[in-house]
Amino acid sequence: MLLLAHFVPPFVALLLLGAHFYRAGWIWLAAAAAALTLLLAVPRPWAARTVQAALVLGAVEWLRTLATLVALRLAMGQPWLRLAFIVGAVAALTLVAAWLIQRRGPKAYFRLA
Repeated sequence: MLLLAHFVPPFVALLLLGAHFYRAGWIWLAAAAAALTLLLAVPRPWAARTVQAALVLGAVEWLRTLATLVALRLAMGQPWLRLAFIVGAVAALTLVAAWLIQRRGPKAYFRLA
């Protein structure tokens, strides 16, 4: 049960990333993010590293989106702080999800050295 708890944040982070890509009209990236959730069930080191790489790139995408949206809000004279906290929290969750794969339970599951 504890091992399953380690997989919830990566699963949710990948689904959020997929929803972000879908809303932006990048259907193939949304499908790729959804497909990456299936790799969480593959107990191989390459699967873990692939998911981790995708999550790190996903965090970079969230930070890019954060910068774009804050700049847009500032240009329009609209409030931006709450937006920055929310998107920043999602970026942080995505990075934490990548890190959780390095913890003891998932590390043994994926047979990471």
